[in-house]
Amino acid sequence: MPGFLDLVTALANYEHLRPPSGEAKRRLAQDVRKGKLNLLVAEDSAKLVGYALYFFTYSSFLAKPTLYLEDLFVLEESRGKGGGFALFRKCIDEAVKTDCGRMEWSVLSWNKPAIDFYEKIGAKRMSDWLVYRLDEKSLRKVPNPRG
Repeated sequence: MPGFLDLVTALANYEHLRPPSGEAKRRLAQDVRKGKLNLLVAEDSAKLVGYALYFFTYSSFLAKPTLYLEDLFVLEESRGKGGGFALFRKCIDEAVKTDCGRMEWSVLSWNKPAIDFYEKIGAKRMSDWLVYRLDEKSLRKVPNPRG
């Protein structure tokens, strides 16, 4: 688990985001252990070099689950060796095995290497859909219509 949490910090740094706090890391580890999230790891010489973190949502129109890939990350010095593709392929295999109607994920608009990879394998950008988010602070500010 410590190696995985170090990779989460490395992903945050790569994405120019604040890494999770100690408390957030504890919750993340606990949620993985409880099976709320599914974790795959890539190793090179017994060292963790990448991970994929996913969970399932549901499509009411397809009436099937959707595998949502939350994170796919490989350390920069380990890229280009097939680990990222192997993690992605395992997610695809899991989606097929669990009879998912689709697999989805988000990509930062500046991450051209990831975009090129996904488009090369046939993934389609969802141009009609915009991603919205209420962060934890905003969740508490939405008024309740019942007062």
